[in-house]
Amino acid sequence: FPSHDNEQDTLFPMPQWERTTDDYYTPKWIFDALGLEFDLDVACPPDGPPHTPAKAWYTQETNGLTSPWWGLVWMNPPYSNTTPWVVKWIQHGNGLALLPDLNRQWRNDLYEHADGIVALPAKMKFDVPDDRRGDIRYSTCLYAIGDHATQALHQANIGRVR
Repeated sequence: FPSHDNEQDTLFPMPQWERTTDDYYTPKWIFDALGLEFDLDVACPPDGPPHTPAKAWYTQETNGLTSPWWGLVWMNPPYSNTTPWVVKWIQHGNGLALLPDLNRQWRNDLYEHADGIVALPAKMKFDVPDDRRGDIRYSTCLYAIGDHATQALHQANIGRVR
């Protein structure tokens, strides 16, 4: 994928060299259920995706917020600053996103624009890169936008699609 060395947004003032509290990786079973290969993972760990089936990816250093998106995208963004990611995902209009089900304005935008939504198990555990526990204290949902992503969400059989 193209190099974007000079496009570092102020949201990320320096490359990510260490793990952060935002490092909660999507469990492999979700990708297995979806059965998709993504063109781009827009918010990937510094060492690349541990098991995300993606042809290309952006890390904090290459910044998925300021870099161009193409094709079918996967997005599990930093939950500490979700709003700009949701805005860009909706504008892109093709992919799947794993996001917390929090009462925020962006959730209302997702409900309005997403073609499919599945609430994931409340006790779902994320993969984490260190000794921290992988559970998050709130519910998460998978959001689909675009025909291909929505069809995969229906076929995944991981919950009722609304």
